[in-house]
Amino acid sequence: MEFLEELKNFAKENNVPILREESGHILSDLIKKERPKRILEIGTAIGYSGILMLLASEECFLTSVEKNEKRVRKAKENFEKAGMQNRVKLIEGDAMEIVKSLENAGEKFDFVFLDGPKGQYEKYLPYLKKMLIKGGILFADDVYLHGWVKGDDIPPHKHRAMVMALRRFIKNISLDEELETQILDIEDGISISRKK
Repeated sequence: MEFLEELKNFAKENNVPILREESGHILSDLIKKERPKRILEIGTAIGYSGILMLLASEECFLTSVEKNEKRVRKAKENFEKAGMQNRVKLIEGDAMEIVKSLENAGEKFDFVFLDGPKGQYEKYLPYLKKMLIKGGILFADDVYLHGWVKGDDIPPHKHRAMVMALRRFIKNISLDEELETQILDIEDGISISRKK
């Protein structure tokens, strides 16, 4: 889709972090294969990954969460330009609060794309796991955070807490008996966990 290229260029020019090329292919292929009906996305940014997922499976509905007001407006505009506004529920606010309220409301999803604040991944995990249906997938992007997470090196001070949180997240999803997890060492690291 030509529009995705436009979004990529916009993201580059405006320093908006979006899904990397190879990670995008893996995500798109997985959605095509799994055909999820309901997707939860943490971290909408400008809507790039959301549009990518909606293109990959025409029968899915996306619930996407973003804290940044400016990005929410841009994402809304982009979903409309792509003609997908009827297949998206965009929620503005703090992801932790929203994840908790969705879980409290008994919401269920068959696919979760996690790409919000990296230091919060481990805190979201118990709630996301409860919302995932059996056989559902949790796809987390950037789990290696510039490679700091997979090494034993001590990261720069300002990133230390985030790196430690991501290491705990990886440990949790890898040891969790309810999840079958693989970590892909491509780009900035992807984890794919299937709920048994």
